[in-house]
Amino acid sequence: MSLNDEVTAVQRCLDDLGRALARLEPLLGARDLELRRVRTDAAHLRESVTLLRSAHPTDQPRPEPVQVPDAPYDASLWKDADEEGLGAHDRHAP
Repeated sequence: MSLNDEVTAVQRCLDDLGRALARLEPLLGARDLELRRVRTDAAHLRESVTLLRSAHPTDQPRPEPVQVPDAPYDASLWKDADEEGLGAHDRHAP
């Protein structure tokens, strides 16, 4: 699944949680402290998921890949470069 699909699934689960809490309210009473805490936590989760979705928008185009040619580089580019681990061409390694 894509990121967008996963975040949408989380939002659906939070919606289900909200409906389940609404069904509990007549049984426990709207003023029940624990029910209010769970409803508040669910609201915070919903806000966090909204922030997560906005932090990772799916509408952004992906950057174009950079094509690297198969042809060898011009040797003059490396004329004065040190060989990694071996040092310069005109000196001996210690």
